[in-house]
Amino acid sequence: MLEKRNFYINGAWVAPATANDFPVIDPSTEEQCAVISLGGQADTDAAANAARAAFDGWSQTSKEERTALIRKLLEIYKARAEEMAQAMSLEMGAPIELSRNQQVGAGSWHMEGFLKAFENFSFDRDFTATEKTLLEPIGVCALITPWNWPMNQIILKAIPAMATGCTMVLKPSEIAPLSGLLFAEFVHEAGFPAGVFNMVNGDGPGVGSQLSAHPEVDMVSFTGSTRAGIAISKAAADTLKRVSLELGGKGANIIFEDAHPKAAKQGAIRCFRNSGQSCNAPTRMLVHKSRYDEAVEMAADVANTTHVGPASDEGNHIGPVVSEAQFNKIQGLIEVGMSEARLVAGGLGRPDGLNRGYYVKPTVFADVNNQMTIAREEVFGPVLTIIPFESEEEAIAITNDTPYGLTNYIQTADDNKRRRVARRVRSGMVETNSQGFAQGSPFGGYKQSGNGREGGHFGLEEFLEVKAVSGWAAE
Repeated sequence: MLEKRNFYINGAWVAPATANDFPVIDPSTEEQCAVISLGGQADTDAAANAARAAFDGWSQTSKEERTALIRKLLEIYKARAEEMAQAMSLEMGAPIELSRNQQVGAGSWHMEGFLKAFENFSFDRDFTATEKTLLEPIGVCALITPWNWPMNQIILKAIPAMATGCTMVLKPSEIAPLSGLLFAEFVHEAGFPAGVFNMVNGDGPGVGSQLSAHPEVDMVSFTGSTRAGIAISKAAADTLKRVSLELGGKGANIIFEDAHPKAAKQGAIRCFRNSGQSCNAPTRMLVHKSRYDEAVEMAADVANTTHVGPASDEGNHIGPVVSEAQFNKIQGLIEVGMSEARLVAGGLGRPDGLNRGYYVKPTVFADVNNQMTIAREEVFGPVLTIIPFESEEEAIAITNDTPYGLTNYIQTADDNKRRRVARRVRSGMVETNSQGFAQGSPFGGYKQSGNGREGGHFGLEEFLEVKAVSGWAAE
């Protein structure tokens, strides 16, 4: 069993002020695989104070110095990619192939995207001949990250904070902390100055709340549930911190009459990816009535043929969900769905042959309407709901009838319809015809899916203050 009790504060690995052991559970086996310590106020204070002390020096370093360190960090990340893949697979149950290719790959892809965006990024901008607009680092940033795409989210926060001259305290998810600990090792190996990057493990009510209210923290960047995002916003209000939130989703995937023949199949596969543990998963499939029966059959077939197994197994399968709490939540929502709609695949309990581990059957509900619990709550598991529609207007109305607004999906051969509908659905991102987003594209949502944007130059600007200076003589 791994023993990982120390925190990374002010350039060194230090023991917690007070021992508070916390078990890390392998969701594939339900066995303890590691022990960490949960931090307390003294640890949070030490990390925030170290970040504050380092800020003046780090904020005045040159763009070139910061770029060189981030490039070194990227080299180390790539060289130690297999360690990172194994850590994420163990802690949160991503099948090892998915962990290597997508979980680890997302981190390096975003790091490269930030480096590209940073090349031509200007911190000093001419407003008039005699007035400058200066973009300056906001200060000490608390980075609070989730367990479902651990490196994706740490990179989307830590790299732009580093690049813009901010200092930071990272609190990874206590459920999946091993990747965050490893990332701290990478930062140390790259040679960042002491105090620029700090990492304290802890839970939301503990270190998460302490960072959100801490007087030395200028900004909180959080990814997680809408419920936790609201709590963080309230905790941060007394000190008027900037709060950037990437929260839940209940994405609609609109399949029009003229959509690709395999649109429903592709949509179901995408819904089940990462065991359904993605905030931008297309969990509500809206299908034109002329294609509805075919889509239900296709999605059920995907569910019935999707293999579920241990994260350590090679191959193209889905693993367990992350924890017993998540498993129980998903089972409860499946049970509610079975009382509301028509179950066409999956259902309660583990898949056949699996009697330990937090494995969920890929599940499909048909004949759903948008007022059902199963259509409104974010399940965060491999559960798909299928809703029929008759007209474009109805599809748009159903899509927008949700408190969330992260990602929606549109499938149609009609370019005018695709553009028209994309303008009217209320979400931060709209993916059409399975065309993925470019490197550096802004990631974030409307409504209760949060505020702010991550990735590329949008993500850099999140960590900057704007200063207007008059009487700036021409240089």
